[in-house]
Amino acid sequence: MSLILISGASMSFPNDSGEMSPQRKLGRGKIEIKRIENTTNRQVTFCKRRNGLLKKAYELSVLCDAEVALIVFSSRGRLYEYANNR
Repeated sequence: MSLILISGASMSFPNDSGEMSPQRKLGRGKIEIKRIENTTNRQVTFCKRRNGLLKKAYELSVLCDAEVALIVFSSRGRLYEYANNR
């Protein structure tokens, strides 16, 4: 399965004295990308990320009027696909 990582723009925030401070880290922390050993956790993660990937493919096709096709095979060999019709 392929993943696309998107990073946000840098921002400045006012500190207590009203001056602008360098960017703060917002959002979730980074995770170590390695195989998940626990099969239940791995399956849950796969389902969530698969659904997120399918949603991103749909959004890309709608927002950019692009032809998008996505094929994902699970570790059990099950096929998940998305293709837009324009």
